[in-house]
Amino acid sequence: MKSIVCEQVDRLQVVEQEEPALGGGEAIVRIRRIGICGTDLHAYKGNQPFFTYPRVLGHELSGIVEQVDDSSGKVKAGDQVSIIPYMHCGHCIACRRGKTNCCTDMKVLGVHIDGGMRERIAVPVTHLLVVNELSLDEAALLEPLSIGAHAVRRSGLGEGDTALVIGSGPIGLGVMAFAKHRGAKVIAMDIQEERLAFCKYWAKVDGTVNALHDAKARVAELTDGEYPTVVFDATGNARSMQSSFDLVSHGGTLVYVGLVKADLTFNDPDFHKREMTLMGSRNATPEDFAAVKSALQSGSIDAGSYITHRIPFDELPGQFDALLKPESKVIKAMAEL
Repeated sequence: MKSIVCEQVDRLQVVEQEEPALGGGEAIVRIRRIGICGTDLHAYKGNQPFFTYPRVLGHELSGIVEQVDDSSGKVKAGDQVSIIPYMHCGHCIACRRGKTNCCTDMKVLGVHIDGGMRERIAVPVTHLLVVNELSLDEAALLEPLSIGAHAVRRSGLGEGDTALVIGSGPIGLGVMAFAKHRGAKVIAMDIQEERLAFCKYWAKVDGTVNALHDAKARVAELTDGEYPTVVFDATGNARSMQSSFDLVSHGGTLVYVGLVKADLTFNDPDFHKREMTLMGSRNATPEDFAAVKSALQSGSIDAGSYITHRIPFDELPGQFDALLKPESKVIKAMAEL
């Protein structure tokens, strides 16, 4: 079986590995689509927290069930599935409270344990979502879009609120789309005008801000000086995450969707003056996957234009460096098997 292993920083290699064995309550899934995530790129460049080498990358996955041991009968051979890649323990304080996305012993495919950048993988049936109604592309997009859906749900954003989403990568775009679903006014911020134009086209945002051109004044202008009630930072950039404190309204909420290997600080008197709420948003729950599945089925999420690059599986190691270059203009790259 072919697998792609990130052996060390800046080194991906196609290798032969043993076929996975079917365990109790598991399915063998033939992988057909692998979305390339910022996590994969950060791991490749040595910038991903909680990561060790060597590692089979890949956690945005869809495929076809080839074998299954499922006493419930919910998953059958031949089913098309999306994989929920967050392997939680089921008994820690977070899991007991339904917050499986932040399990104390979380093992994420492609990060803490080997992922799906291979021809076949064994997965617990509890972590499979049958999606015969979706395309393989759409099924692989459930995971990245669920990150945004979870952040929006966690924030409490509602109709009449104003949301600022900083960062227009795949995760930020998902935040924008689901913020619009909630009936909020949505403002996108980025440093690239071309990306901001895509936010208008794809996510139907109500306004844009170039972060390089007096961003705070522009945000104030778009909100009549009141600033957004919810700010989502999806950049994974320490400077952006720290400065985003200054863009939240009185009584507002700041949500960190991105992750950075750094300490962040803020001015406490200003934080208290505005009675701000600061949140982290990690991964997603099955509830979020179901919400994204419904949105894709209804056609309210445009999966087609979200995917900008397609790469044959065998060619993926040679394409990774190009995906990191701004001139490649990647929104979402998808590997195909």
